[in-house]
Amino acid sequence: MTPPARIPSSVITMHSGFDFEVTITRLKQALTERGMTIFADIDQAVAAVSASTTLRPTRMLLFGNPKGGTPVMEANPHAALELPLKLVVWQEPEGPVLVDFLEPSAMLVEHYGIDPSLTGAFSQVPSLLAHAIDADQTDAASWR
Repeated sequence: MTPPARIPSSVITMHSGFDFEVTITRLKQALTERGMTIFADIDQAVAAVSASTTLRPTRMLLFGNPKGGTPVMEANPHAALELPLKLVVWQEPEGPVLVDFLEPSAMLVEHYGIDPSLTGAFSQVPSLLAHAIDADQTDAASWR
């Protein structure tokens, strides 16, 4: 038996109330409606097939708004390694659809010395994502 995957404290995991494709569609719509750009939609399962392997349904979205990211990168060019923001939608066989989001605010402040006033807009993203996928925002146990 494989041990459970280790989850870093900077990762927020939410359970989607929808199937895989609907989850992707709803997330993209919610992000673009809030003025964010989807910079990339990477189907990692398709990439696995091209390498003659298999992977559970897994898609990564790179997204953001230059209005929020540019001041962070201006303050510390190395912080560009953390931007744009990322989320991964994945599903184990017969399991729920999960959305993992790398919450950057604390990391940008702690690791890159970014002034917290420049990362405030990032704190709204988890609620935006949770609303888009009908994740229970009051159940802290469903988030990590």
